[in-house]
Amino acid sequence: MSAETRTAPPVAGPRVRRPVPARPVVRPPLPLWGALLVALLAGLLLDGAFPDAGVWPLAFPAVALVLVALRGRRPGAALLVGLVFGLAFYLVHIEWATLFLGEVPWLALSTLQALFVALGSALIALAYARLPRLWPSLLGRVGLLPVVIAGLWTAREAISAVWPYGGFSWGRVAMSQSESPLAPLFSWLGISGVSFVMVWLTALALELWFSRPRRSAPGGDRSWPRRALLLMATAVAAVLAVPAWSTADAGTLRVGAVQGNTPSGYFDTRDYQGQILDGHVAATLPIAGEDVDVLLWPEAASDLNPLESGPAARILDDVTDAADAPLITGTITERDGRIFNTSLLWENGEGAVDLYDKRHPVPFGEYVPDRAFWEPFAPSLIGLIQREYTPGTTDPIVEVGGVRVGLDICFDIVDDALIAESVRDGAQVLFAQTNNADFGQTDENLQQLAIARIRALETGRALVNVSTVGTSAVLAPDGSTLDTIPAFEAGAMVTDVPLRDGLTPAVLLGKGVELLVSGLGLGALLLTLRRRS
Repeated sequence: MSAETRTAPPVAGPRVRRPVPARPVVRPPLPLWGALLVALLAGLLLDGAFPDAGVWPLAFPAVALVLVALRGRRPGAALLVGLVFGLAFYLVHIEWATLFLGEVPWLALSTLQALFVALGSALIALAYARLPRLWPSLLGRVGLLPVVIAGLWTAREAISAVWPYGGFSWGRVAMSQSESPLAPLFSWLGISGVSFVMVWLTALALELWFSRPRRSAPGGDRSWPRRALLLMATAVAAVLAVPAWSTADAGTLRVGAVQGNTPSGYFDTRDYQGQILDGHVAATLPIAGEDVDVLLWPEAASDLNPLESGPAARILDDVTDAADAPLITGTITERDGRIFNTSLLWENGEGAVDLYDKRHPVPFGEYVPDRAFWEPFAPSLIGLIQREYTPGTTDPIVEVGGVRVGLDICFDIVDDALIAESVRDGAQVLFAQTNNADFGQTDENLQQLAIARIRALETGRALVNVSTVGTSAVLAPDGSTLDTIPAFEAGAMVTDVPLRDGLTPAVLLGKGVELLVSGLGLGALLLTLRRRS
């Protein structure tokens, strides 16, 4: 009989706990008071990157400083840092707004934009805190984190550009780069894409710096500084090596563009009705004998509506007859009880054969959205805006002698979707009509001209920017200046403007780049919030 072998059960001993590796914690490199001072400096530096100063390299240290100030911050402190940065930037950058309606609207708009910056800053601070915990590797910190930071920055710019009431797109960081080596990227990525690249490069440089081995650490990687510099140099070289997208040559259009230098501001005192119209007629006379395909006058160049005023209509007939060419001019029209900021294509003897109504009138400037709600807060200010422009619904294309021309009026220039629509609908050249008279001799007209230059690069189209008071300029598809009229001088320029066919990647992709990079940033941050840290 075989014996059954029995094995005694093991005696339970004390459970051995394996050490849990410490998760990396991003500590603030600055005390809060220091971060607030740095954020203030960053806002002022960023404004210096834009016209009138136009020192475009300043945008990069400005972004770097605010990212350092946000690093390691709790969301509440990050909100405060972002608010200081946003106020320091916008209060200076759009100071020209005080000339139109005074200090209260300027303060309100600057504060609203700074609140957007503050919310975006809180998200960036969360990304700095949580991403290194979820992806603690060097690849996570250097490869992923800068992408997420840039995506969050771009998302904040994109949202504030369209909401509320159509948004306020002015001051996106890429708008400082109209004449920088990054300018060719606009034809590939558009404004949001260039903002993403700028912040990504800056955040990458910071992560390479903060990820460097400490000298006191044993066995430190002594080759890290060389490898970090090589990686950064490669990233910068790759970005700068991208050429502008070339659209196809389609001939030229001879344009006579006129700047009247008339008292054209909303509150300007004029000697008589029709003074602005007469001023643009006078400024057109020196080129009356020139061979042109089309005359171009700015926004509101005819202060008499030629659709209703017989004398104004006869004047436009005389102008087009003398030039033997059609005229595109701005005026204010009223149809079906609604008021529009309109651009007319006027033919001699035929009158207005086509028109475009401004799609993007300025909220609280050209109309008051939800007037009944806002008026009790500032009745005297809201009451100043008597004329309520209706957003247009007409297409932004007019045809001049077989050439398809895309029109935008003043604030339309910051509307990404409208500009892309013009080119997708076949515009071979862009005309930007504006009236900068309400902003006097401030930086506003040069900031707007810089945006126009970016639109030329982005679309691969020449752009004629014509203003009542300046600065008017003809911009080539590569963003270079073909002709210009100085601000606050009456004058006219006759230019053979290049025509182009074909779509750039920026126009073809539309909002795709913006949605992709914003989605990457927001999606990665959301993933970290869903995971237990």
